[in-house]
Amino acid sequence: LYDKTFRKGKRFVGKCVAVYVQRDFAAKKLMSANPEKKYLNRVGLSVGKKIGSAVARNRAKRILRAAYREVRDEGLATGYLVVLAAREEIRGKKTGQLAAELRRAFRHLGLLSDK
Repeated sequence: LYDKTFRKGKRFVGKCVAVYVQRDFAAKKLMSANPEKKYLNRVGLSVGKKIGSAVARNRAKRILRAAYREVRDEGLATGYLVVLAAREEIRGKKTGQLAAELRRAFRHLGLLSDK
């Protein structure tokens, strides 16, 4: 998931997070296994040791997940591999700030439509 998306996917690099996106070719198989029979995005998080201690890295992952959930519910396209890589600026940021940056990233990558 990570390697292929880092190498071949489209990317958007913001201040707090870098977003890598690639079409998921296993999405159809995963859709048939899903009880709701919907396409899903497979999401991976990458938080390196430059972010800080284990506590700081876990907080970064927690707010990245919350921000992604917020953006996902606004009509994010499905059937993609998505990798969210935290950058050093993420320290001290709130979920709302990250959600705004993720919205900008997904619009740039063509996964979120302008309303």
